[in-house]
Amino acid sequence: MSTAQTRIRPHSSAGAGRKAPVRGQKERPVQGAKPLPPVKLPAFTTQRYLSRQILNAKRNLAAMESFKPDGFGRGAEAPSAAHIHAVNQLLDEARARLREKVGGLAAMGAEAASSETGFAGFLNAHDAVIAQIKELETLRAFYAGMFEQRTGDIGQSLLGLDRIARDCYQAIWLNIGRPRSLPAPVPFCYVEDGRGPATYRRGVKLTVLGKRPNPFPLVKLPQHRLINPWTLGAIPHEVAHNLQNDLGLWKVLPSHIRKVMRGVVPDSAAAVWARWHKESYADLCGVLLIGPAYVESLIDIVGKAPRKATTFNPTGVHPTPIVRVLMNCELLRRMGFAREAEQFRTTWRGLYPGDAFHDLPEDFRTSLGRGMAAMVEAICFSEKPEYGGKKLSKVVSYDPGDQVLVAEAASRLLKGMNTGILPERFLIAASRQAIARPGAKTSIVARNFFKSLGRG
Repeated sequence: MSTAQTRIRPHSSAGAGRKAPVRGQKERPVQGAKPLPPVKLPAFTTQRYLSRQILNAKRNLAAMESFKPDGFGRGAEAPSAAHIHAVNQLLDEARARLREKVGGLAAMGAEAASSETGFAGFLNAHDAVIAQIKELETLRAFYAGMFEQRTGDIGQSLLGLDRIARDCYQAIWLNIGRPRSLPAPVPFCYVEDGRGPATYRRGVKLTVLGKRPNPFPLVKLPQHRLINPWTLGAIPHEVAHNLQNDLGLWKVLPSHIRKVMRGVVPDSAAAVWARWHKESYADLCGVLLIGPAYVESLIDIVGKAPRKATTFNPTGVHPTPIVRVLMNCELLRRMGFAREAEQFRTTWRGLYPGDAFHDLPEDFRTSLGRGMAAMVEAICFSEKPEYGGKKLSKVVSYDPGDQVLVAEAASRLLKGMNTGILPERFLIAASRQAIARPGAKTSIVARNFFKSLGRG
């Protein structure tokens, strides 16, 4: 038989020994099987519709449980009891509102069942219940998503970032002139890719939470920052936003900036500096927290194409990048790092030579030097009641002695040695120094960075 004439018989253990039915011929029923009797389905009535919607609503309500204290693990990386309790309070409030609406829906259903004209009220109540269910689901999913990250491979890394954020808070809060009530819960870090670092402040009302206040600071980072931990200058920056908020400086700082700048720069320029108060505070506080490493990390991030780095946004809250870096260099100089400040300034101006400042408003551009100095003075070197009568630069500062300790820690990171009592935030600076050493293996630095943080 030729290859073309060969037929391969299908193999089937289940049908072995039984002939396939001839096309057009009905297959015989299995011996012993009996035909099922016809089924009479219940009529689909208004009452059935009403009761089904009420049933669904009640089951959805029952499913929206609070988070269990150990629902995301029991290790140090798991969300703390305080974080879970704070979120459960939000869920309890939303669930109580849903419970009330579900009760109203059941009452409307009973009324509609005995009336021929009462369906509009039920349908409106039904829509309100569905909207509340979606809101509660969104709220729960928002926190569940970030809590779940603690059960995965990056859980330990996120714990390390929490410790950096907490250290930044402690460095400032425990050194203000008069004791203030301790803010709690502490900041919580999580990963969200596709966007840059950001924060949700404590108490800010978020749409994703149904306009409810966020109960603790959230610090959001893209995963590539964890891969390259020397880029984590974003943590002091985002934490500083929360410190400005928790210290009560969010609303009072703009007027203070205008006061310091009065007679120093034109009013139009002072208005620009005041509008930039949030991002400027976060930057300058970051420099005070981790020193020159913050400015180097900032240059990594805002060093972009000339058009993006030099274009002035008349309504923007971020300082124009070419100004932003120079302002931080001004603070570095006043902190005792004149050499580093000049190196950063020279490198930065080399990246953006010529008419890089041309797009800035004339009044702002011609008073730029005075404006930067006044901005640093207003934020860092002016006494404020929010700091218990102290200056921010006296509450927290990074000095040349700290730089010596960071250099030693950099050597230890390269060797896998314990960094001892070095503050967690200083590890960002140590990792930057470590990767700058000739022959440094960045994978070892990254691994030992998180290893040191994991020791708590």
